[in-house]
Amino acid sequence: MIYLTLFIEFFKIGLFAIGGGLATIPFLFQLTEKFSWFSVEDLTNMIAVSESTPGPLGVNMATYAGIKAAGSLGGVIATTGLVLPSLIIIILISKVLEKFKSNSLISSAFYGLRPAVAAMIFSFLCVLLEMIVYQLPMGKSFGIQLFLFICYLILVFRFKIHPIFFIFIGAIMGILLD
Repeated sequence: MIYLTLFIEFFKIGLFAIGGGLATIPFLFQLTEKFSWFSVEDLTNMIAVSESTPGPLGVNMATYAGIKAAGSLGGVIATTGLVLPSLIIIILISKVLEKFKSNSLISSAFYGLRPAVAAMIFSFLCVLLEMIVYQLPMGKSFGIQLFLFICYLILVFRFKIHPIFFIFIGAIMGILLD
């Protein structure tokens, strides 16, 4: 029964998480409240692992969540559920793409979807930041982590540094400061 539930939940995520892997995060957050498959802390770990591994973020997170919920088969089922709607939609769209390519209604729909997707991602960012702040100890390490966060933020916005830099530096700083 868990496999069917995993498939259905991730199929719904794949169907409605328009905008890529980051758009799956709010849906996964809701799964933490609906099921006991994984916790919010597990979700933050999923994000870190998914961002650090090759491949699409949403697929990596679905696989990780499925494995956490129901082992290897759960990972396969969750991933299949996530990608199946996109596969079906892409096949259907490819059949009629030329007909709707210049349709103003279709263009307008995608124009309206962009801010909705951005709002979904931003809403989870707020939840994630709140969770991180409340889970951090308010001692010496909090100040160091806050300082590192500000430094990373400045580097991200001021310079165009490759994300892999932050992954390596973050890991090194975590090891050194532990």
